[in-house]
This record gives sequence, structure tokens and C-alpha cells, in this order.
Amino acid sequence: MSQNQNPENCTHDCSSCGTNCPSREQPQSFLAKPYEKSSIKKIIGVVSGKGGVGKSFVTSMLASEMQRRGFRTAVLDGDITGPSQGKSFGITDKAYGDGEVIYPETTKGGIQIISMNMLLETDDTPVIWRGPMVGSVLKQLYSEVYWKDVDYMFIDMPPGTSDVPLTLFQSIPVDGIIIVTSPQELVSMVVNKAVNMANMMNIKVLGVIENMSYVECTKCGEKLYVFGPSHIQETADKFDLPVLAQIPLDPRISASADAGTIEDLEIEQIAKAAEILENI
Repeated sequence: MSQNQNPENCTHDCSSCGTNCPSREQPQSFLAKPYEKSSIKKIIGVVSGKGGVGKSFVTSMLASEMQRRGFRTAVLDGDITGPSQGKSFGITDKAYGDGEVIYPETTKGGIQIISMNMLLETDDTPVIWRGPMVGSVLKQLYSEVYWKDVDYMFIDMPPGTSDVPLTLFQSIPVDGIIIVTSPQELVSMVVNKAVNMANMMNIKVLGVIENMSYVECTKCGEKLYVFGPSHIQETADKFDLPVLAQIPLDPRISASADAGTIEDLEIEQIAKAAEILENI
């Protein structure tokens, strides 16, 4: 019930209401059901407190690494208004459906992917929607897509801690999240917000990954901290979380994403995160 506890104003959407009333008997009923033939064993959300830290890149790297390790992986591009996973993996075809279910596209390495751009007429068609509609579409990409024999699904979540991540946490049975950040001290504050939100939603935080951590000199191997000293360890220690990786700035990353060959790229620093995921 909502709207000052007046039953006449109730929208029957408990996910957007904090009022305790007889209608709110089982909060777990918020969970969206996957398509009846789908099989998804583990779901990992990749989140960031702000945009521009490389969350989508980390998502694609985790999926690619786990696929190389023999697991069947999938990527749900939950960044509805800024989808990028299709392009990074070189997928240009549109998703198709048979009237009952939507089928994800599959990369050359076998990763199943669905992204909003695969459902739009053109890649440059903007998604100009308000939060509730974005959240609704995000749930549909989970429940109305045929995810076949998936060991690990990675959800590239929209940045921030607003209504869309909230909808996802309430609607999809996430087994844990990985928080992506960058070296600036400001971002450490934003990480705090992401961790606190996860704790409030009773979502397990598996660890943090720092992207753009440093540049390594190609001649002498010296690490140059172009964004200043890292604050990731002190931030992780504050919440007793592991630092899963510190990924350097590497020109191969943007080149691979632009060329659609991101799954061919191997980043050695991502191995520790993959080991954690194997032992969930």
C-alpha cells in the first residue's frame, strides 16, 4: 500500500512502497521468475557508484575469463540507457523472438548476451525513459529471455544507487556484487555508498576492483600513478572486503572494445577475481 496508507491510492507495486500493510506479506514475491526453460546457476552484479570507471569493461572481462575457464557464461547488459556490451563483443545482429521468448545473441567464444541495442531499430536510437520503465525492461531482459545452461550470469548494472539498481536487487536473485572503482579519492566515497546500499539490501559484496589503477612503462616496467595514489586498499579494509584486482590503463583495452574483440583480450589481473567467483 502507498500514498499515505490510503487503500484507494494503492498502486499494488510494493517494490516502490515502504509502507507495512496486509498486502505486504511476502517480500520475496518481488522476485521475477526466469523463463521456464532458462537455467542460471549464479548471478553476479557488477556495479559502480558513478559512471566512467570501467564497469562495463570489467563485466566483459569477467565473463570472458570465466568462459575460458570452462564455465558457460552470459552477460545481461543492464545499463539500459547506455548499452555497450554488444559492440564490445562485436555483435551487430538484432535479438529475435518467437512470440514466446527472446533469444540472446552468442559471441564467437560462446558467451550469451542481451543488450538494449539488440532490441532497438538502430544503435544510435536513444532510450528516453523514466526510471520505472527502465527498471521494468531490466526485469524483462532477465525473465523473458531464454538463458540456456548458464553457470555464471554477469549483470552490467547502471551506475549509481538510485531506483534502477534498487529494482534489480529486489527483482533478480543476485548471488553477489563486485564494485568497480578508480583511484581518485572522490570515488572512494562513492564506493562507500555502493557498499552501504548492498548491505541495506542484504546483498553480498564479493570484493572491489580498481580500474585505471596505473600506467606501466613499456620500457622499464615502472608503474606510473597518473591519477594519484590509490585509496582502494584503505576503502576495502574499512568494509573488510578483498581487493580483487588493480587493472592498469592499457591501450589494448579501448582498441579491443572498439574493434569488438574484447573477449580475445586477456588481462592477467582479472585472474584473482575469477578465482573468487569459482569458489562462491
